[in-house]
Amino acid sequence: MKKDNKKVIYWLLTGCFLIFIMVIIGGITRLTDSGLSISNYKLITGTIPPIGDQEWQEAFDLYKQHPEFQAYNNHFNIEDFKSIYFWEWLHRVIGRSIGLVFIIPFIYFLIRKQLTKKTIKKCILLLVLGGFQGFLGWYMVKSGLIDVPDVSHYRLAAHLTTAFITFAATLWVALDLRYPNKKSIQIKFRNLIIWSYLILIIQIIYGAFIAGLKAGLVHNHWPLMNESKFMHHTVYVLEPFYKNLIENPSGIQFIHRTLAYIVVVFILIIWFKARKMSLTALQSKSINALLILVGLQFVLGVFTIIYAVPLWLGVAHQIAAFFLLSAMTFTLHRFSK
Repeated sequence: MKKDNKKVIYWLLTGCFLIFIMVIIGGITRLTDSGLSISNYKLITGTIPPIGDQEWQEAFDLYKQHPEFQAYNNHFNIEDFKSIYFWEWLHRVIGRSIGLVFIIPFIYFLIRKQLTKKTIKKCILLLVLGGFQGFLGWYMVKSGLIDVPDVSHYRLAAHLTTAFITFAATLWVALDLRYPNKKSIQIKFRNLIIWSYLILIIQIIYGAFIAGLKAGLVHNHWPLMNESKFMHHTVYVLEPFYKNLIENPSGIQFIHRTLAYIVVVFILIIWFKARKMSLTALQSKSINALLILVGLQFVLGVFTIIYAVPLWLGVAHQIAAFFLLSAMTFTLHRFSK
């Protein structure tokens, strides 16, 4: 049987789809403050939610022992607890499902010798990334169970960014198999896309910082911040100064706003330069998709700020970021060897 066949490609794309779903559910989990509702980790038995009143009460009693309930949710009853438990449980179940969807077919393809050595190495890297992503999820949750009733925004950023990178890497491997033929490239143009890609990743990290520190709830005006200022004075109040870049909600929102303009400018440059080039149909479509998606993402970001991050807008903004990263990954692949 032919190695690296269509079944392998479909398997990888299925993994991409599940990661996409997991990120959406993760965003809902974060925006509904559900992430600390399950304070233990049971790989197998944790797949089954509490059954019956006694098990639900035991889970609720465990939640009561931790800072989030004591500081924020001490008014919760069992029904309130069930509503936040659901999203965190679903997020974890999808994460476990992704592991099974990767591992079981991988073993099957190995036994049937349907993978080349090069693809095997890439798939092992994907499995490592997926496992690391799962570890970061629990490492993140642990940070909110000790003293402070909020997860570390650094760990949240690491968890989310790793999910995006795992998705992009899986998509790249699938694209390698779908489009195996090499092609000539323009180094300078490819490097421009790489720089744009890196800036987008930094923007995603700052998006996670925004979520972790709830920085979307300050300065809910656009295009200027509060008091009609481009840079509000609260952006640089911390000492030493570098803390404003990574710990100050106002400073982080200012950077996220500014990076949004930079991402748009870079993609506009890519689009204008591409117009002067001889492109394949897929290259042309990928560039146009970039332009459309960055516009959509920018508009969603503006409305998310103006309306102080309602659930549906926050999720839509994260979905658009995912699509934009997908388009950027596809574009880079189409302009790389």
